Amino acid sequence: MDSSARSGAGGITAYSNPRAWIVAGVAVAGVIVLAEAARRRRRWLRGKSTTPPPDSGAFCDILELTPPPQAPPPAARQQLSDLTFAVSDNFEVEGYVAGFGNADWKRTHEASNRTAVAVTNLLKQGATCVGRTVMDELGFGVTGENLHCGTPINPASPSVVPGGSCSGSAVAVSAQLVDFALGTDTTGDLRIPASFCGVLCFRPSHGVVSTLGTLPNSQSLDTIGWLARDPRILHRVGDVLLPAAAGGLKGKKQFVFADDCFESLKVPNHKTVDVIESAVHALPGYQPPKHINIGQYIISNIPSLKEFCEPSTKLQEGNSALKALCTVMLLLQRYEFKANHEDWVNTVKPKLGLEITTRVLQAVNFRDDNIKSLYIVRSEWRSALKNLLKDTGILVLPTIAGYPLKRNSKQRLSSEFEDKMYAFVSIAAVSGCCQATVPLGNHNDHPISLSFVAAHGSDKFLLRAILEMYSTIQEQVASASKLAPPPVINCDVDASELLKEKGNNSFKRKQWSKAIELYSEAIELNGTNATYYCNRAAAYLELGRFKQAEADCDQALLLDKKNVKAYLRRGAAKEGVLNHQAALQDFRHALALEPQNKAALAAERRIQKHLR
Repeated sequence: MDSSARSGAGGITAYSNPRAWIVAGVAVAGVIVLAEAARRRRRWLRGKSTTPPPDSGAFCDILELTPPPQAPPPAARQQLSDLTFAVSDNFEVEGYVAGFGNADWKRTHEASNRTAVAVTNLLKQGATCVGRTVMDELGFGVTGENLHCGTPINPASPSVVPGGSCSGSAVAVSAQLVDFALGTDTTGDLRIPASFCGVLCFRPSHGVVSTLGTLPNSQSLDTIGWLARDPRILHRVGDVLLPAAAGGLKGKKQFVFADDCFESLKVPNHKTVDVIESAVHALPGYQPPKHINIGQYIISNIPSLKEFCEPSTKLQEGNSALKALCTVMLLLQRYEFKANHEDWVNTVKPKLGLEITTRVLQAVNFRDDNIKSLYIVRSEWRSALKNLLKDTGILVLPTIAGYPLKRNSKQRLSSEFEDKMYAFVSIAAVSGCCQATVPLGNHNDHPISLSFVAAHGSDKFLLRAILEMYSTIQEQVASASKLAPPPVINCDVDASELLKEKGNNSFKRKQWSKAIELYSEAIELNGTNATYYCNRAAAYLELGRFKQAEADCDQALLLDKKNVKAYLRRGAAKEGVLNHQAALQDFRHALALEPQNKAALAAERRIQKHLR
């Protein structure tokens, strides 16, 4: 064994006692297995083998970092004794070159003379590091595809990509190759693969866990996070890496649902929002949940974000704010990546994958005209989230929107998919708040997950909450998976009216998504009632879903040509997509039916002023 393999907290002196000899033997056996896996992976990537590697293509470096021996009593027992872990390819290990997911980076850099602080802390508590994992080049990708190492196989859904940038770490955990894994999360680099691979993830508050000994992408966004299958292990790793003061507060917790984010999710509510609400009812110590439009909250509480927002109507402001927050995150990443690596990129001209080339060029060509505004937005958003969540609030939102790409797909990520995916991860990334990602079973044969965000510094509070509610959530997930869609067997008027009233109550509480779901159920039972369509259109308008609102109003007017509210709401939907002339016609139809209608009069004046 060479000296580089002995780096870490233990070293060769660990072999002086019998237990250490056993550990060493197991570790050596593991190295042999992983070395064979690396050989098979090389043959697989060259197309000389159709059999995928036994490590699912997760590892790029095989190494052995063993912990020091357990000190005799009365010394405390090592907290992570007998657990194995892996780290992504941007963690430094003494005696090895951190590859940063790119062959040219590895070729042009020397072996490190130190081991990352986080890795050392885990070793001291008894964990054994067995390897370094594949990642998207330079920490920039979101799919998990790597030009040089290939794409690790997603154990949860082998036909799709594993997500990135820390694809190998997520795959290693999902495939049960390690107990937990470390990676860095900048713009969703851990949360996205955790969602795709169906594992737990914790992204700590920015600056709480030392990043010393990791290769930077963007220091203002970079955090060291971890993945696990078991919430108890997720919590134990947090106990080691998080400082004692990282949010140990106790109090009656309250979930705050980001309803507008759930509207973008292609998963029915009974598998997401309803699961968490049912869990809340079954658990002690929780206040009734709260529902908000997070986009509207953002635009109302981050004054400096306005310069990054695209022109929009009042109804579109929420979506515009989420997109603007995403823009700030990506601009900040480009600015700091350029400061870190522009010279190397221009000198070496590395060979990069197509998607990564685009992102790197955007970074090195970035102009920093309004860089101060980016940092101001970051500060304002962290303060605004603290005001929203206080000490015991937990924001609930989808981890990402949509489904991952198929493996080896030639299709590039759509801009719409990227916008939604980054908009959700930007909520924690820009604010620097902590976020936990929890798997919620499957939908259409793909893993789905939700994320929970707590205020900056409330890390241990959030981890403890996940640990307490995880088993109850999984029970609700199992129940939801057995639920069949409500059968449409007749037009039961009483049942449909009851659903409409429930929808109205949800609407009054600003639970737009729930209202839409209830109105839709009423329509399934009785599709000839114009009011149901008109009411659902109102909920769609609140969420900025203008096409759906217009379609519902069209149907309402087919059923009832004198429905004033349908004309008003269709006009609002057309105004929302800037079709002012058509909107004006609808408002005038409403006035023809009700000449003194205040809403129609105000809308007519507003549009006429705009058209002048």
